[in-house]
Amino acid sequence: MKKNGHVTISDVAKKAGVSPSTVSRVISNNSRISEVTTKKVLKCMEEMSYYPNAMARSLARKKTGVVGVIMPTTSEDILLNPFFPEALRGIVKGASSTEYDLLLSTNTEKDEELKIIKNFIRGSKVDGVILMSSKVKDEAIKYLTEIDFPFSLIGSPEELSEQINHVDNDNFMAAYEITCYMSMRGKKRIAMIAGEEKLTVTRKRVDGYKRALKESNLQFDPDLLFTGPFDEKTGYEYGSKISDMTQMPDALIVSDDLVTFGAMKIFENSGIRVPEDIAVASFNNTALSRYSNIPITSVDINALGLGKEAMNLLVEAMEKGIRGKKVIIPYAVHKRQSTEGVK
Repeated sequence: MKKNGHVTISDVAKKAGVSPSTVSRVISNNSRISEVTTKKVLKCMEEMSYYPNAMARSLARKKTGVVGVIMPTTSEDILLNPFFPEALRGIVKGASSTEYDLLLSTNTEKDEELKIIKNFIRGSKVDGVILMSSKVKDEAIKYLTEIDFPFSLIGSPEELSEQINHVDNDNFMAAYEITCYMSMRGKKRIAMIAGEEKLTVTRKRVDGYKRALKESNLQFDPDLLFTGPFDEKTGYEYGSKISDMTQMPDALIVSDDLVTFGAMKIFENSGIRVPEDIAVASFNNTALSRYSNIPITSVDINALGLGKEAMNLLVEAMEKGIRGKKVIIPYAVHKRQSTEGVK
């Protein structure tokens, strides 16, 4: 079977038993085409890995003036994590200076991002999409790149970075810096609660953490590295494990303020003092870190800036055909009581 790029609209028409003009009308979501014919043509397009490129789409239909925002799909309410509302606020700010409206994905089935994206594109609902996370072996990224559909990414792609507009922090250096800081404060057993293993941000932060341990002449202990979703439950789970250790770590780095909040609740209930017994540092610098009972040292990754720049990069992809542009948003470490103690 022909691969995308060699398959033509005539090939699809032949397989579906319709005229090329009918396929074109299906692509442009023409209401004159029956539902039965539309489904048959879409099925053939799927089987032949054919989707029109940006130029063909522009000929087949007018712009929708809508951008799709693809939230990570999970059984949990992703908007409970403060990072995502703040990044969305940045996207809204970026869109406000353009003529584009936003369409937010609402499916909560786990790992359904690709299905949502295909529905958006097949239904001619959007001119481009923003992906709000990047996974290892990300099928959504692979698919969008293959069909050359305009998109931008918050995070760093595992591969094909030269073809993908993306915005990120230097997550390796951020984790490296905060780990070195713990070491310079005399900490010897530094634990880390990272994010989900499949996320590229998790891998980069873990790599930075390990490098800092090595350069500080500290042994990496796999029993002190934990991974899990960015939610409060993860903090409760690993906070309990750490509290029950015979030899507890004297420092903890957590990849998200919401997770940190859960862990510190466990420490408080267990009579473990922060920072006297265990120093704690986190990521995202949300209100949770600033107004916690014990204010938390946290890395500000500027979620607002990430969202705003993701929108800017998408506009450049849609309107100028730009691909492979990378923007790094600076981070900043805000030191508070959880590592500094009461001053």
